[in-house]
Amino acid sequence: MSHSPLRLIVMGVSGCGKSTMASALGERLGLEMVDGDDLHLPESVAKMRSGIALDDADRWPWLDRIGAYLAQAQPQGRVVACSALKRLYRDRIRQQAGEVCFLFLHGDFELIQQRMHQRVGHYMQPGLLNSQFQALEIPQADESDVITLPITEPVADLVTQALARLQTHQHPTHPRLHAAL
Repeated sequence: MSHSPLRLIVMGVSGCGKSTMASALGERLGLEMVDGDDLHLPESVAKMRSGIALDDADRWPWLDRIGAYLAQAQPQGRVVACSALKRLYRDRIRQQAGEVCFLFLHGDFELIQQRMHQRVGHYMQPGLLNSQFQALEIPQADESDVITLPITEPVADLVTQALARLQTHQHPTHPRLHAAL
């Protein structure tokens, strides 16, 4: 029986742990992982480094690159860390990538702000967190391809939860998920 590639996006506001979670998921599943930040245009990175929030015009080509990256997934699949803050952004990725599952790392502003102040060397300035929360459209129940996970849990526990929920709700017979649990 052939299975479609796993196309996973770990999403949420800056500082919620997307890159860490996506890397851990990729390692556990044996999937290639890319940080969506690495797919931004240099001009967009410069804006964020300067404390300027991106607008939709900045995001469209970035979202298209993410969707294309997932669409060209290896036979087993890929994992991407990507904010995907608005439903429109998630829809754009879906149009490009086909079947995809979003893992939404959800947490409160204070905890994420604290984490952002602790990280070193990231171009996303903590002052932009307000704009991230303002743009965030929390996935609704009709987005059945979204799994919400609380960021208060340790990463290893989040990975286990994500794998169990992916297997139960998205890919009940996928051998990579079964083997990773």
